[in-house]
Amino acid sequence: MALSSALAPMPPLPSPAKTTLPSSFNFKPLCCRCSALSQQDSSSSQLTTFNYRPAVVLPGLGNNTRDYQKLEYTLKEYGVPTVVAKVSRFDWLRNAAGLVDPNYWRGTLRPRPVLDWYLERVDEAVREAKELTQDGTLSLIGHSAGGWLARVYMEEFGFSHISLLLTLGSPHLPPPKGLPGVIDQTRGLLDYVEKYCTKAVYNPQLRYVCIAGRYIQGARFFGNSNMDSNSAVPINVEQPVSEVAIIKDASASASIATTLRARFIGQGYKQVCGQADVWGDGVVPEVSAHLEGALNLSLDGVYHSPVGSDDALRPWYGSPTVVKQWIHHLQN
Repeated sequence: MALSSALAPMPPLPSPAKTTLPSSFNFKPLCCRCSALSQQDSSSSQLTTFNYRPAVVLPGLGNNTRDYQKLEYTLKEYGVPTVVAKVSRFDWLRNAAGLVDPNYWRGTLRPRPVLDWYLERVDEAVREAKELTQDGTLSLIGHSAGGWLARVYMEEFGFSHISLLLTLGSPHLPPPKGLPGVIDQTRGLLDYVEKYCTKAVYNPQLRYVCIAGRYIQGARFFGNSNMDSNSAVPINVEQPVSEVAIIKDASASASIATTLRARFIGQGYKQVCGQADVWGDGVVPEVSAHLEGALNLSLDGVYHSPVGSDDALRPWYGSPTVVKQWIHHLQN
């Protein structure tokens, strides 16, 4: 259940977000163009007055707690009490226990007991964060695999105390079956999540917000790639819609030249979503990081991991300029 990552060419500066609003809201999109960045700038002076629930950060596959220190510091600067689940890189070797489970080889692996160690670390962090809240509710922020693992945690441990699940570059969807050369790297875990975990919602009691990065477009290893950047459908962000809507400058995500690097990254995308020539954050395709029923956002120029990132040249989801674009979802 490993995802391969590769460094990619320097992206354009991040532009406003692409937004998919949940299907629970019923109306047609309006044709207008908004500047999310200018809205953020105009409201930045009010950030200190906002009330935030405590947040628990769930590390992604292969990451450790220290990888999220800067994100933790950034969130605390906004006034968000933050606890990062205690995970080391060595801890991930515990997943090798799944190799002795026949379900691993059948592609029908279940999260428990293989991932019990991770769920227990999350529960420890949640209990610590609950001591910091007055009303007993908090937010979960799951990065990469931490996003779908948060859904497993909520299913197994309950979610009455969770008001928000915000995922950052999380591969929520299992890869399509029957495609040549595509192997489910989670060995059935994402099939289990899709089948047994509670469906995403976006309502006053519990909000799912799924954020994808558009850092680099992949390419097919052989043949021509369909590298189309004209997919923008600008709408009024104040009004939710059921299908994909984009609030962005379409020119900011101009298609890259088909390079060997794009082809290599495209092969990684193909293992996750079944298609190589799609946009993604360098590891997780944009389409896989969105979840039906959630508020779905896409951010241009955002890289997958804190490891190998650079706040100026290769910002990831937790870089300060990127956090600024999603921090308002943590407001109480």
